[in-house]
Amino acid sequence: MPTRVWDYLPEYDVERADVLDAVETVFRSGQLVLGESVRAFEAEFAAYHGVRHCTGVDNGTNALKLGLQALGIGRGDEVITVSNTAAPTVVAIDGVGATPVFTDVHADTYLMDAEQVEAAITPRTRCLLPVHLYGQCVDMAPLERLAEKYDLVILEDCAQAHGARHHGRPAGSMGRAAAFSFYPTKVLGAYGDGGATITSDEVVDANLRRLRYYGMEQTYYVVRTPGHNARLDEVQAEILRRKLTRLDAYAAGRRAVAERYERGLGDTGLVLPRTAEGNEHVYYLYVVRHPRRDEIMEALRAYDIHLNISYPWPVHTMTGFAHLGYRPGSLPVTEELAGQIFSLPMYPSLPIQLQEKVIAALREVL
Repeated sequence: MPTRVWDYLPEYDVERADVLDAVETVFRSGQLVLGESVRAFEAEFAAYHGVRHCTGVDNGTNALKLGLQALGIGRGDEVITVSNTAAPTVVAIDGVGATPVFTDVHADTYLMDAEQVEAAITPRTRCLLPVHLYGQCVDMAPLERLAEKYDLVILEDCAQAHGARHHGRPAGSMGRAAAFSFYPTKVLGAYGDGGATITSDEVVDANLRRLRYYGMEQTYYVVRTPGHNARLDEVQAEILRRKLTRLDAYAAGRRAVAERYERGLGDTGLVLPRTAEGNEHVYYLYVVRHPRRDEIMEALRAYDIHLNISYPWPVHTMTGFAHLGYRPGSLPVTEELAGQIFSLPMYPSLPIQLQEKVIAALREVL
């Protein structure tokens, strides 16, 4: 059986009865769109993060896009973020007509280097968009100071950080708003697409609810800015409600996998993940680094181990964003990492024997 970076079937074998009961609950509820399951999940997800509001949407990209729009970000504005991220972070910025501005990342944690952000601020800057990458949080205190100094808003990209904490604060509770994805691979994953944007700001919340439903405040009547059809599905919401009660257990399972990797690979020459000070890592991905990355990954195929790179192409190097004007060498740390990082299998139900297979193969190859 091939060994891959993610597989939901072991988890489904354990949780099948609960998942199918969630589907039955919705199908027998009499309401299939924006019903009780969505309302309950929104309340419970907001409470988990210690914020007042949550708006469930159809995917993580729209969680970001609607979050930007709800914060008033649009054409002519600049949003500072990173290029070492999944493309949807930047697609969302582009989608509201704003311009992404990239800063480099730390070489040891791969997270936004907050010390570089102030130099990137211009009179057009309106938003800071830190990406809590691979399962841990960006250093938020410097960004919060800059936001106050320059009258900026912070939108956290939490697609990879469900359950992570930063000096005791949950990821998603530190900005004006925060966006989450519930794509199946996530720490809190649905059985399909889904997303949410959370906030404690009443105006932002009202904007979000209107924007996810065509721009309507009441049926059939669009007010102010036209919005989108971006509703969280009722079935996915009910499944997510059940899984939310297990989120901390999922994170603990991922940490156990990370600890076994640390014990098994600490002396191999691989650069293993480092947890930044004050962070509680949830290991959405277990990203390692080696200058012979491509050679190692190819050698592992002989063991039927098929790994992944997150991410092989920094966003600023993609032809789809050539209009932004970044050249090779613009973000040296990000570009160097792209040639060296790769992800090992990581999910809480990863069988120990498969993890031991990966460790043994890596030790042989290295």
